[in-house]
Amino acid sequence: MTMPIDRSLGAVWSPDGTCNFLLWAPRAERADVHIVHPGDCTISMQPSERGYFSIAVDRIVPGTLYRYCLDGQTERPDPASRFQPLGAHGPSEVVDPGFAWTDNRWFGIPLEQYVLYELHVGTFTPQGTFDAIIPRINELRDLGITAIELMPVAQFSGNRNWGYDGVYPFAVQNSYGGPAALRRLVNACHQQGTAVVLDVVRNPGAGRSAESQSLSYR
Repeated sequence: MTMPIDRSLGAVWSPDGTCNFLLWAPRAERADVHIVHPGDCTISMQPSERGYFSIAVDRIVPGTLYRYCLDGQTERPDPASRFQPLGAHGPSEVVDPGFAWTDNRWFGIPLEQYVLYELHVGTFTPQGTFDAIIPRINELRDLGITAIELMPVAQFSGNRNWGYDGVYPFAVQNSYGGPAALRRLVNACHQQGTAVVLDVVRNPGAGRSAESQSLSYR
């Protein structure tokens, strides 16, 4: 079989209810998708070249929880998970990539006008969430801030962390509110004329010594 190079790793959901699962597990001879909620079922994945396994599953709804089962024995979350609602060791969640953006008038600001405020989501407010930041955007603007730089938000173990040792580079930290809450924050910032950038760790697991770079979000 040919590796599905035109598809993204992880669980990619479509509005028609189809979810494409793609896993790279080069040391496994067999891989299954174990749906743990809603219901409980195991679906065999099709092997491909260079250690890839894939399967398209119908009638999947956003919020479905799953793990991968390797060789009928070892179960693990998706290494390319988009969301870990129960933490780093819990099942992964199928995420709807859609969002009702209302920032169509946002076209960014010139780089020379960026006044960055580096923000740690877990400590900026007592709640430590993306949603709790939204009511305080105007306070930052009154200080002259034009762009919020979020410290790394990739899923890590526990609820509070600097974020430089994330273990799921594509999943947004569950204790901060997950991907939906991050979208709400970005949308609200853009509506109020504030840019958002992400501090991205390019070498997860290397700690604070890892190279990081701020990238525009959306």
